[in-house]
Amino acid sequence: MSPSPLTILIVDDHFVVRSGLVTSLELTVDMTVIAEASSGEDAITAYRRHQPSVVLMDLQLPCMSGISATRALRAESPGACVLIFSNFSRDHEIQSAIDAGALGYVSKSALRDELLTAVRTVAQGLRYLSPDLAQRLRAVRAGPNITPREREILTHIAVGHANKEIAAALNISEFTVKRHVSQILDKMSVNDRAQAAVEAIRRGLMRMPE
Repeated sequence: MSPSPLTILIVDDHFVVRSGLVTSLELTVDMTVIAEASSGEDAITAYRRHQPSVVLMDLQLPCMSGISATRALRAESPGACVLIFSNFSRDHEIQSAIDAGALGYVSKSALRDELLTAVRTVAQGLRYLSPDLAQRLRAVRAGPNITPREREILTHIAVGHANKEIAAALNISEFTVKRHVSQILDKMSVNDRAQAAVEAIRRGLMRMPE
């Protein structure tokens, strides 16, 4: 007697994407799409009703992001197996999804075989990351030893504040700001303030201000 197929909940706000995934996944004998959702809120409701083996979750969703939906699902159902399936592949966003409880990430540009492998892996409660992404995320987690004060200054740099403005905002001297900026550039091995901000966002050391 063959084992029961893995049940999949697809969460994506694009109907065409969901339809394509349903067709692709159900070509295999060991998977069936049990439900679809177009938002994070609907995903939580669908999970409660269907208890799927795997949740295939996009990151960019209306109102509640894929990261927030993953965190909510895992808080309510710690055994939920979430696989991120998204083109939104900035390292710190993927790391945030993993921190929220996702077991893996696959790009929408990945080959079908990789997607199927990822689904089967995550269904066992195991992590799935491509080797190159796993290496990138290790670098993100390690990162340079940036202090809390330097993170504050990086946030100001990212929105274009000059040293004088940063000094006033943080109630420190302009000389102290210059010293911190120099240390930041050295620690991150970059040549200027713009590169430092971009690299800090890429590594997940800070978020781009709204």
